[in-house]
Amino acid sequence: MACSAHLLSQSLYQSHRSCPAPSKHLRFQARPAAAASAGVSSSSSTRSRRSPSVRVAASAEQGRKKIEINVFLRITGKRPDGFHDLASLFHVVSLGDTIKFSLSPSKSKDRLSTNVAGVPVDDSNLIIRALDLYRKKTGTDKHFWIHLDKKVPTGAGLGGGSSNAATALWAANQFSGGIASEKDLQEWSGEIGSDIPFFFSRGAAYCTGRGEIVQDIPNLLPENLPMVLIKPPEACATAEVYKRLRLDQTSKADPLALLKEITQNGISQDVCVNDLEPPAFEVLRSLKKLKKRFIASNRGDYSAVFMSGSGSTIVGIGSPDPPAFVYDDDDYKDVFVSEARFLTRDENEWYREPMSSNARFSKEDSLSEAAPVVD
Repeated sequence: MACSAHLLSQSLYQSHRSCPAPSKHLRFQARPAAAASAGVSSSSSTRSRRSPSVRVAASAEQGRKKIEINVFLRITGKRPDGFHDLASLFHVVSLGDTIKFSLSPSKSKDRLSTNVAGVPVDDSNLIIRALDLYRKKTGTDKHFWIHLDKKVPTGAGLGGGSSNAATALWAANQFSGGIASEKDLQEWSGEIGSDIPFFFSRGAAYCTGRGEIVQDIPNLLPENLPMVLIKPPEACATAEVYKRLRLDQTSKADPLALLKEITQNGISQDVCVNDLEPPAFEVLRSLKKLKKRFIASNRGDYSAVFMSGSGSTIVGIGSPDPPAFVYDDDDYKDVFVSEARFLTRDENEWYREPMSSNARFSKEDSLSEAAPVVD
């Protein structure tokens, strides 16, 4: 299961109900951020003058896409269909990839390219599956050329693939004049991925079932609350993590009690329970060491340090800066580091990047945010 901050992208689009004629190009940029994008005026007067053909610097739905993190993740049982029941607080964060969509002259095939070797570009990719699903549900014959510029590492437990799929559904609907409602897109998306419906929430949601039952939680956490994401080069195979999960050894914490505590008092170490941490630490023992060193180095900067999803990203809430050992110890020279913020969105608009957010995608480089560009 990938749980990321998934689908953050800034949107200049009008609502589904008042969408102008779409242009032939939409570029969804998932830059810092972290799920998705930056510095765009979104007043109604501006939106009324602007075409939905824009590039936005900003998870996945992130115009850039965004990702999500699991503030807590309880696994509550095994289902007859082989999946697990969960109860989790998902939240979108400002990190994401960039996806560019262009209408294809073909009426029979999408074409997907990417900047990262090894990422599938056939119908095993959730982007292609999402576009196929949209055509099946709506009867449209539009096909696309898509380029995925990956910024989010794979195997991070941040829902990158799910956020990409949600972005693709959103983009296809924009090209089609908004013929489907957000509720339609959310319900349909559960057919291809349990995490995807979350990205059609307002950004914070209590998710149950396989993750596809989504309850919006408004005004939960401040968007100016900083965090840092650290992911080692190694990934945790989700199937292997679940294989090692022992339900009799999971937390006994009531997920609704965890949600109430966060709602009333904010994030603390005690509420950031993740039942997948023990099996993930068996799969990747260096990940357990990373978390322990992270906590040991805390000088009051972080209110909580925890793993997101099935790993292998460790999240520190309260500061955008990683602990010093990440820079000083050669064992961590290849880790992925990025700051992020929590993101939410308004109804019928995609996620907006905080104006002041910066995201680092390596320890050496800092990405500045781009101004929106009309294509």
